[in-house]
Amino acid sequence: MIILYLAIISFLNSILYVLYNNCKMRYWKVFKNIFVMGFIVSVMWLMFSWSSMEFIRYASMDPRSIPITVKNKLCHVNNNDERVFLNNSSDLKMIYYVTPTYPRPEQVPELTRLAHTLMHVPKIHWIVADDQSLCSKDVADILRRTGLPYTHISSPKPYIYKGTNFPRGVANRRAALSWLQENAVEGVLYFGDDDNTIDLQLFDEIRLTKKVSMFPVGLIGDYGVSSPIVKDGKVVGFFDSWPGSRMFAVDMAGFAVNIEFLKPSANMPYIAGHEEDRFLVSLGLKLEDIEPLAANCSKVLVWHTKTVKYKKPTLRVDIKKLEDVTAYKYFVNLLKETSRLGMASISNSNGTKPYITRNRKSYETVAELH
Repeated sequence: MIILYLAIISFLNSILYVLYNNCKMRYWKVFKNIFVMGFIVSVMWLMFSWSSMEFIRYASMDPRSIPITVKNKLCHVNNNDERVFLNNSSDLKMIYYVTPTYPRPEQVPELTRLAHTLMHVPKIHWIVADDQSLCSKDVADILRRTGLPYTHISSPKPYIYKGTNFPRGVANRRAALSWLQENAVEGVLYFGDDDNTIDLQLFDEIRLTKKVSMFPVGLIGDYGVSSPIVKDGKVVGFFDSWPGSRMFAVDMAGFAVNIEFLKPSANMPYIAGHEEDRFLVSLGLKLEDIEPLAANCSKVLVWHTKTVKYKKPTLRVDIKKLEDVTAYKYFVNLLKETSRLGMASISNSNGTKPYITRNRKSYETVAELH
């Protein structure tokens, strides 16, 4: 690429030299401008070519070899079940519930809601893989308060995907898979996003998975549901609005895997829309291996619910001045907490001027409430 670029520059110089000798100063300025424009165009072409080649290079790489600039970090592991209100029978298989998550205003409420579902499930180990380079205190606090056995992993996505949301959750699930392959010898793996809604019955059913079980997922795609199609107790096809030339056209929340079937070859690629399919193919799964659940895939026990994206407002509040009013220290702490959790920004000079109401009247400051 560089040799070609130098050849172009040399060719332009030769033309310029000939034209200068033949035309002398008469057309020198015109030819000079043409040369400068040619030089700029060639530089832009070189930069575009380099960036295109780099993109092609990454696209053609084995997904497992894409460089990750920040390594995964194991934040904390708790193997003790501290829930006194549940009977954790030792006869039950452990369910390893893998949740990819990422920092956003909705993260804490989403995880809190999911936590209160999982707290009702016996013999479950919650693996939360967070897409940030630091171990989040907010995530750690939620996990600790549940009383569940859990694993907290910091698993940022590769640098080349930092500017986009795709493919979502792959780095997190890969980190969880690595931990499972090193630490779990039996049980059942299930991928559940932090915004999914799950019927407790599903946990009872997937616990019986021998190889790979599958079931419908509601509120997804153009069909409203994604599901295997069952005939005579066997999966014969898939009902999903995006076939995508996939062998297994299923949603991430629509299958569970027995840990003993989780082969060393198990891998999830950084290819948007093909994460589930390529993962199941990497297990060596065959159509006849699939175990249909949820009344032969006739009932929906999990939904792909999504919280509406929250547009974070900016409040024009002089927090320093407000701190001087000690009688309202709890209100000040609330504003700080709101800012810390990303629900609103606090600015001294910009944003919406907030008001306080009492007895149907509005006040600009707490001082006016006296």
